[in-house]
Formats: sequence, C-alpha cells, structure tokens
Amino acid sequence: MAQITIETPLGVLPAFKKTILAKLEKRGILTVGDLLHHLPRSYEDYSVIRPISALGVGELATVEGKVIRLSAGRTYRKQVFLTEAVIGDDTGEIRALWFGNRFIAQTLSEGVRVRLSGRVSEDGKGFLFQTPDYERSSRTATHTARLIPVYPEIGGISSRFFRWQIMELFAKIHDIPDSIPEDVLSRLHLPTFRTALRYIHLPNNDEEWMLARKRFAFDEMFLFQLKALQSKALYDTSTAVSISDAQTSTEDFLKRLPFVPTDAQSRAIHDIVKDLVGPHPMNRLLNGDVGSGKTLVAASAARAVALAGYQAAILAPTEVLARQHWESLSRLFADEPFTVALLTREYRFLGRDIASKPALGKAIEAGIPKVIVGTHAILQEGIRFHDLALVVVDEQHRFGVEQRAALQAKTSGLDDGLPDRVPHFLTMTATPIPRTLALAFFGDLALSVLDEMPQGRRPIETKIARNGADRELVYDFIRSEAGKGHQTFVILPLVEESEALEDVKSATAEAEHLRTDVFPDLRIGLVHGRMKAKEKEEEMRKFRDQETDILVATAVVEVGVDIPNATVMIIENADRFGLAQLHQFRGRIGRSEKKSFCFLFPGDAGMENVRLETLEKSASGFEIAEADLALRGPGAFFGTRQSGLPDIAMENLTNLRLVEIARAEAGDLLAADPTLGHNTLLLAELRRFEEAIHLE
Repeated sequence: MAQITIETPLGVLPAFKKTILAKLEKRGILTVGDLLHHLPRSYEDYSVIRPISALGVGELATVEGKVIRLSAGRTYRKQVFLTEAVIGDDTGEIRALWFGNRFIAQTLSEGVRVRLSGRVSEDGKGFLFQTPDYERSSRTATHTARLIPVYPEIGGISSRFFRWQIMELFAKIHDIPDSIPEDVLSRLHLPTFRTALRYIHLPNNDEEWMLARKRFAFDEMFLFQLKALQSKALYDTSTAVSISDAQTSTEDFLKRLPFVPTDAQSRAIHDIVKDLVGPHPMNRLLNGDVGSGKTLVAASAARAVALAGYQAAILAPTEVLARQHWESLSRLFADEPFTVALLTREYRFLGRDIASKPALGKAIEAGIPKVIVGTHAILQEGIRFHDLALVVVDEQHRFGVEQRAALQAKTSGLDDGLPDRVPHFLTMTATPIPRTLALAFFGDLALSVLDEMPQGRRPIETKIARNGADRELVYDFIRSEAGKGHQTFVILPLVEESEALEDVKSATAEAEHLRTDVFPDLRIGLVHGRMKAKEKEEEMRKFRDQETDILVATAVVEVGVDIPNATVMIIENADRFGLAQLHQFRGRIGRSEKKSFCFLFPGDAGMENVRLETLEKSASGFEIAEADLALRGPGAFFGTRQSGLPDIAMENLTNLRLVEIARAEAGDLLAADPTLGHNTLLLAELRRFEEAIHLE
C-alpha cells in the first residue's frame, strides 16, 4: 500500500468495510484527515489499575488479572447471548458480563491475562462489571488503563472501533501538515497540529487533552479572525459614495425632532455620519437594547443619503416589521422632499400609493423613491436600484455569521447603479451583545452601542408568579387592563404537546383554554411557528389593529412588531427560556408611556426562580446578556447552528484573552502577508473553514 496521508480515502484501508464506510460518508468522513477530525466528546479516566479487593460499587475502575473461568451461550429465560468471565488477581476475583457479543468469547480464553475497565456493580453473586472495556495485558493500552476517549456515535459504530483505527493511523501516518506558522505556535507555546491530534485522541493525562483543545480553539478563532479582518480590509479599501453634507443635514434633522435623543443615540449618529462622509463604505453594527431607539439612528442615516440624492434600502426580517418601519419612516419623513417606498411580497407602496410590483420596480430603478423599505427578499428578487448608497439591515437579533456575511456579499455586488462603489452597510441587532462575543462575532464591524432608553419610556414591572393564587390575580389584572382597552401577550415555548415535554402547554391548547374557560368575553388570537407566513402576518395585524385583546404566541413574536397598546405579558414555562430571550419577549411591551407588566410563570418551582430573579431586578439588556452568557454559555446565547462556528471555538467564545490573541496574531500575519500567498497551507485551510461554516 502507498504511504498513508491525511488525503488517503478510508476505503483503501482494510478495516473499513462497505457498511462502515457508508455510515461514515453520511457524516462527511471520507478520508484519514476527516477521521482524525472526528474528535472525542468526553473521556473516561481508567488510568489507575486497582486491586480487585479494593473495588467499591459505583466506581469507575481498571483491574488486571487472569481469566479464571469463561463461558458463553444463550440465557435460559430471555435467550440472549451472554459471555461471562471470572477475572482474578492476587487479591481476589470479579465477574464480567457481556450481552450479545459473540466476538469476546472468541478473543478471550482461560489463562490469558487481561485488563478490564468499567463501572463496578453488584448482584446476588457479588461484585461484577457489566459490558466493560477489555484487552489483553500484552497489548498497548488502548481501551483500558488510560484516559479513554468516548466518541460521538455514528450509526452504531463504537468508540472501541474509532480508538483502534485512530491508534493504528498514528503509527502509520507521519506527515500531517500544519497550517499555523511555526513562529505563531512558538510564541504562544502551542503544540504542533500532529501533536495536538495525538493529545486529543490518545491523551496520557488531563494536561495533554486540555492543551490540544487550546490549540484547536486557537485555530478556529484564528481562522475566524483572519476572515473578519479580510472582510474589514475589503471595506477599508473599497470606495463608497461620500455623503459630504451628512453632518449639516443630520444636525438640522435632530434640531427639528419633538424630543431630545439620548446621549447614546447622539454618539451612534455621530459615528455613522463620520462614516458616511468618508471615502470608504461604512461597515458598522448598531447594538442596542430593546426599545433603545435604533430606528431613529437608522432614519438619520437614510435621510442624509436621500437628501444627497442617493437611495437607501432598509431591510427587515419579516413583512410585518418591514411595514412597521415604513410607517414609522413615512411619519418621520412626512415633510421631506423624497419618497419612502415599501416592497415586500405582501405589501407594495410608492409613498402612500399602492403600486404594482413591476411599477414599483421601475420606479426604484429610475431613482424615484429615495428610501426603500422591504424584507431581505429584496436582494433575491432582482431589484435594480438607481444609485443605492446605503443598506441598513435590521436583523432583530438574527445575527448569524452566515446570514450577515451573505447579506454583505449581496449588497457589495448589487445592481445599484454605482458599479464602482460599495454601499455603506449598517446592521442593527436588538440583542445586547457582551463585549467578548461582539469582538469574536463582529470583529470586522465598527461598533456603536445604545445602552440608554429614550425619555418617557417607563420601566416594565416584572414579577415571578409562584403559585396558583398568583395566576388568578394575574388573570384578574388582565381583565382590568382589557377594561381599559389594553392588550396582553401570552408566550409559550412549544406549538403542541410532546412526549419529551408533557408538562409544557401547547399554544393551541392554551388559546382554547383561555378562550373557553378564562376569558370567554375577550377576543383571543393565536400565532405559532407552524402557521403559514400569511396567517401569522394576519394574526399580528389583527393584534396591532386592536381586533384581538390577547395574543397567544410561541417564540415567533420575539422578532416582533411594535404594539404600543400591549401592556401585559405572561410567559409560561419561563424557566425553559434563556434570560436574553426572555428580555427580548419582554421588550414587546412597554412601547409607550403606559405602565407595563411582565409575569413569569416557571414550569418548575425552586432554584430556577433564582435565575429568573435577574429579570425582576434588572431592566438592562446588557446586564441580562452577561448573566445569560455566564449561565448558559455562548452556544445557547447565540444558537450554535446559527453561528456556524465549530464546537470548540463556540465553547471558547467567552475567553476574551483567546479572542484578543487570535485577532492580534491574525492582524500581524495579514500585515506581513495580505493575500496569504506566503502561507499557502493556511490559505487552503481558511478556504475550507469558510466553506464549512458558510461564510459566503
């Protein structure tokens, strides 16, 4: 056989039969390199060999001794194939049982010395191991007497199989390329890639696998920061329309407002104006708490661009939210000498006039509306702009790497009437992002933070409902609020009952219960994730237009619409949500000068209430986000699949030092080698990384 490399297909290796190959291929494991990247999910510490007489029930232990007796056959009652061995050392004997595995009886025999590793249990005959790992004492420790890697199962392929094959491969493969430059590894005291792989698959101690994970975490964060800095460099070297009068026109706009912007809004507007005046495209994240006034900041930028004679596109994640933005901007720009258009699949307005889609498309191409509001679908529908100079993306917390990068790529290549210019790009999120995550996820963006609430916003009073009596009081309170013409949200985590969560109320059942048993005199609507988009939009419209009094909804309202008349929110099974998500829900109310109330109903009493008390005490989304990150980690905070980041990097996102080091090293490397032409292995790895997490 030719020399084995990381590119060697597994199919040429004798141990990999067709049935195994088929299962591995479904998980994208095709080559030796793919197999080496199938990392353990945990380890069992079997490193200490114990005397049999010293064992205790429930312990994880390894013993070494001689096979004294061995029997195999079907059990009388259940007709299950059973292998039973008695192992003895100088201190005593212990039984070992394996069910359904005929192979063991063929590999062990009386008189052979073996090692067993597993958990000690007990029955009427004494201590025993049930289905322990085993191997002959003469063999190199692979499954026993060491830190044993436990692999994610693939189609029934055991950890034992993975351990055997990976140990064999390390004996045969010597050249494993390393994409990280040697000087970087030396400076950071990190192991080579080959060493890190050996440490994580075959660690001799905790220090080795921890060092391996440190190396892999650095690799992933380093690649991520390289991509972010390359993206930043692309914006920094591209040309944009310079909105030279942006500062003057914005100052005039702010003076004419009937209220005073917060200091945070003023700072963000100043940052954006400075970007718009410059020769390079703005690439900025506006990170604001729920209700902090992001729309005004975006509006000031759109107005400056429109008055300069160019177009601005404002994109929202839903049609209802797009219409809400259009209505807000239409009121705000009522006296301005330009038109605000709305283009979604459902709504088409040119100013206040309804327009057909072709007519609106032609008007946009002719440059008639200067501000165009729509959903992200605008970018997919072949709309041609006349002179698009600004794109604002209201992601409303949907800040996945893939989505944002795709939007940036599309806006850079839009048919915008300015072929040599890249539009200014402003993305907004309503989820306050802790500093570490902002640096890790948004390292290519300039950052503006809105951490103050506009004047007149009354804090939302939040209470945990702790028993049935509290529930009755809350229902009475809802009736009194309905009597004042105010509305209520009822939030639930699931659409329908499931066996795994039998105690969780379904949205449909709850809506019927409230309609029939609790509030027969009130109008109750329902929105859940399995409804068609049009149905959801219609239910949200009814609620907005006060045609319903109570809206029962699943998490779909987290990315919701302003309902200034909604003053009450109930969140059922609140302990099943993260704090940041609960804060998002809570932000659907308190959108006016009316006093608003949020009631949290935990599914379980006890310690979870301690976590929820954070919401009772704090109105700051940034404080709550930090608490949520500390409690649940970044995977739950962002949504691991949404982020696109590999697991080890995701686990280390809260390590600010790691993020900063990776960013600094990436910056230094790109300064010396902007195209990575002198680091071809790293360039190839970066391309694989981009493809794996769909950055483009």
